[in-house]
Amino acid sequence: MPRAFASIAFTPGVKAAQTQYGSREANIGFDFEPDPRNTLTEHEARFIAERDSFYQATVSETGWPYVQHRGGPIGFLKVLDARTIGYADLSGNAQYVSVGNLHADDRISLILMDYVNKRRLKLLGRARIVHDKDDPALMARLEVPTYRARVERGVLIHIEACEWNCPQHITPRWTQAQVEDIVAPLREELHRLRALPRDVTPSPAPLGDGPLPLRISGMRQLTPRVRAYELRHAEGLPLPAVAAGAHLPVPVTLADGSLAWRHYSVVSLPAGGQAYEIAVLRDDAGRGGSVAAHAQYQLGRVLNAQAPRNAFALHDGDSAAVLLAGGIGITPIRAMAHALRARGTPFTLHHAARSTAEAAYAEELRAELGAAYTLYTDDQRQRLPLASLLRDAPAQALFYACGPAGLLDALSQTAQTLGIAPQRLRFERFQAEAPQVRPQDQAIEVVLHRSGQTLHVAADQTVLAAVQSAGVAVRSSCLTGNCGICAVRVLKGEPEHRDHVLTDTERGPEHQMCICVSRAHSPRLVLDL
Repeated sequence: MPRAFASIAFTPGVKAAQTQYGSREANIGFDFEPDPRNTLTEHEARFIAERDSFYQATVSETGWPYVQHRGGPIGFLKVLDARTIGYADLSGNAQYVSVGNLHADDRISLILMDYVNKRRLKLLGRARIVHDKDDPALMARLEVPTYRARVERGVLIHIEACEWNCPQHITPRWTQAQVEDIVAPLREELHRLRALPRDVTPSPAPLGDGPLPLRISGMRQLTPRVRAYELRHAEGLPLPAVAAGAHLPVPVTLADGSLAWRHYSVVSLPAGGQAYEIAVLRDDAGRGGSVAAHAQYQLGRVLNAQAPRNAFALHDGDSAAVLLAGGIGITPIRAMAHALRARGTPFTLHHAARSTAEAAYAEELRAELGAAYTLYTDDQRQRLPLASLLRDAPAQALFYACGPAGLLDALSQTAQTLGIAPQRLRFERFQAEAPQVRPQDQAIEVVLHRSGQTLHVAADQTVLAAVQSAGVAVRSSCLTGNCGICAVRVLKGEPEHRDHVLTDTERGPEHQMCICVSRAHSPRLVLDL
């Protein structure tokens, strides 16, 4: 069964054009869709109800198309049932071109725009003019009583096809009300600053006790929940060099007053090492770190951070790369795309997000990377085509992915099904799982060399928890082996490494282990604590 839109729009001439320009194969799937998409789902109905305008096209008796704008209060275009929409047609310039066209030819096409979120919906249908004297009950359903304008007639449209349009090349625009919502927090902040004594300049105290002093030199709001911070050395010195995939441990003060560390990928790799950029997604349901960062990170504030680390580095050589990002997982992936492009390595970047409005860096990446970048959004019912991306990738291409556990697990399972070697998959989880007790785990004895204490670590207990219970202060942050903050030297014994961050050198010659997740192959460990 062909999709209704294709049955109407894909005429022989259109198909010939698709063939000429190389898109016929990509569009042939429209001819075999199980869903004709000629009814409005709840998704389309909600979208229509949120619009305050649309564009409609009719056809004259001489074959000329005629396009007009129709506007009104939000919701003036009514969804009457799954196949019918309608609106009250208001008095205008009295030319009646659209009305006259519909009397001769009832075919009509509508485009509904959501400029903020870069969405558009196409509707094809057949229209019927109605008047109050003929059907007053129907006209009452179409009218908006609170909108002061003279209604001349009603227009009913029977839906023949509906189709979501490609979001590319839509310039975002905001209504006055939307702009007011965006600037309201800025107005409040301005009001607060103006209320301060004129001879007092706010100077927030530095955060953290790390060895790398970074001053917040820039901020920008990427999406309603994602804010980017530019960080420069507080003393004007060059920053430690970083490569794509590196993350930066930065301090926050949690609600209980305790200092904690959060780890954010270095998003951009500016020339000269003069600035880092990190992006923080505010997660109100998280552990409090991102909320604290949004509240505490202000222009000019100094963050005494830890040195950057990299457990998600790019490969050397010329092998192609397929980059996959879910949500805020775009942060290390963006840096990788820049690095690969700079060295001339072939790659593609596939970015999944809830919506275009929530896709951090989407506009910049589209402008920078062109056809190498593809965005998939839930609100457009688009999903990452993992099977085809893996199957169609260049031979021996490497796959880099950062995102939620569901995406990474699905990628691993798909790769296993297709027989792709695990060594070609490289992950970074930004929502790591808590350490799990394994059936083979046994109780171990841990000796703290400096304090002289000997601790019994139960099979279901982490070494970190046992050390902290003994009153020994140890820095920690992620509790999942992803940051390296809790790493300590092993003086005796054989650790069983379960972290995802320590390098071979740190595990080998330097004899370090992350005590938040790692245990021991030997029955006894001596730690430099």
